[in-house]
Amino acid sequence: MTTSAEVHYERLLAAHYTWMTGGDLHAAAEEQTALLRELGVSPGPGPAPARAVDLGCGPGAQTLALAALGFFHITAVDTNQTLLDELALAAAGTCAPDAPDTPDTPDTLGSAAPAIRPVRADLRGALPRFTSPGGVSAIVCMGDTLTHLPAKDDVPALLADAARALAPGGRLVVTYRDLTRPLEGTARFLPVRNDAERILTCFLEYRDADTVEVHDLLHVRTPEGWTLHTGSYPKLRIGTDWLADRCRDAGLEVVHAAPGPRGLHVLVAVAPA
Repeated sequence: MTTSAEVHYERLLAAHYTWMTGGDLHAAAEEQTALLRELGVSPGPGPAPARAVDLGCGPGAQTLALAALGFFHITAVDTNQTLLDELALAAAGTCAPDAPDTPDTPDTLGSAAPAIRPVRADLRGALPRFTSPGGVSAIVCMGDTLTHLPAKDDVPALLADAARALAPGGRLVVTYRDLTRPLEGTARFLPVRNDAERILTCFLEYRDADTVEVHDLLHVRTPEGWTLHTGSYPKLRIGTDWLADRCRDAGLEVVHAAPGPRGLHVLVAVAPA
């Protein structure tokens, strides 16, 4: 049965997400720290030093990486509570208490200790809700999160929000899978991960020019034998040139757009000074 990405993660993937992405959240955070540092992400000086937003944070690999890079206040947004709880556990001692649904201001930042603020919210509209114009020096939307938005028109709207939220010189980092070229035949079947207890495979079904249906098949070993859990959801088909053009339409300068690690493409855009 086809569902939204949010429902699919709630029903199937969230409980297995860290396992399917390697199984070691802190090792993943170290990898992301190195990648973001290489892409020029840093707190930096200016009117909004050391504030960052992680859109689609999941269990928090990028959030922890931003903290390691020296960001003072990180708002981590996701639609899934299971993943936000995992982030809170991993970042124990640095998570801020629940705060009002208002943009960050100097008064809400507290004192000297760094703080991670997990927020359960739709990514669409999250930036104007939780930040002030020009109020952050970095926004990351990584791990193929962008392709989970419900419609392609949601992408330029999110980029426009990012352009307003970033301080001059602030950076937006996006990683995503480019699914614009259809795979054919058995190449559509993609092994994700397997071990003695779990096997996850997906296959792709191209619906139209803008979306591909992702079907996940998860086998889990139980005392009674193997059980199969299935589900599917649509992903957006986003190409590098299209995404770069939408960034420019939003007033951002694209400074990097190239293939990156784990089959993901990486795009970095900067707010003009």
